[in-house]
Amino acid sequence: MNAIILAAGEGSRLQPETTNIPKVMVKLFGKSLLEMQIDVFKKCGINDISIVTGYLADKITFPSINYFKNENYSSTAGNESLFCAKEKLQDSTIITYGDLVFEKAVIEQVIDFKGDIGIAVELDWKLHYGGRTLHPMSEADNVMFDKEGNILEIRKNIQKPNSKIGEFVGIVKLSKKGSSILLKKFYELQKSHNGRFHNAPSLKQAIIPDMIQELIDSEINVEPILILGKWCEVDTPQDLEIAQKIFGE
Repeated sequence: MNAIILAAGEGSRLQPETTNIPKVMVKLFGKSLLEMQIDVFKKCGINDISIVTGYLADKITFPSINYFKNENYSSTAGNESLFCAKEKLQDSTIITYGDLVFEKAVIEQVIDFKGDIGIAVELDWKLHYGGRTLHPMSEADNVMFDKEGNILEIRKNIQKPNSKIGEFVGIVKLSKKGSSILLKKFYELQKSHNGRFHNAPSLKQAIIPDMIQELIDSEINVEPILILGKWCEVDTPQDLEIAQKIFGE
């Protein structure tokens, strides 16, 4: 099993923290967000770790890590970054957003998932938005389920009263077969897709939830990994303060 960390973004909302470093190199308790993720993966026995860089890539220099650069990071998004590391999608893989902080228990739950394509989902997601005035609830990547617990839709700000809705945490688990399915779909889209791609202006500007929705619409089974434990996204200075409280306990 290997891990791919998507770390190409600039993190403009974290200014002035990101004036001279990428978002993922912002520190929490003396360690960068990336270093904290790397530590968790290694504690879980995952040592084959890749980082997809972009903005100020030369600032990310951890030893014994595979590096891939999204040269077009300023005009593309997370989906394009993922496929910059497509050579690592040959085996069981965990994909994470680089601006996440999570405890070991969260990744252990993801590792335990036995399906082919799974996405980490928090059902008590609204608790994460208390005091987040700079990153409101409307910006959450929501996941909507049917009555049987199957995923119907993933996108920002799903407003469907009386529906079961969670939040996509920003972590994906693929089996070897799941990696193959994802790659095949991506190559098909590269050859044939034009125009908007789900909620993105184009395939190149798509985020990971857009690609997940494409799999769902193609009747490919995407399963939820319902997680419990400490995690948070660091997107603003306010989020950094919240992370300090959560992980300082």
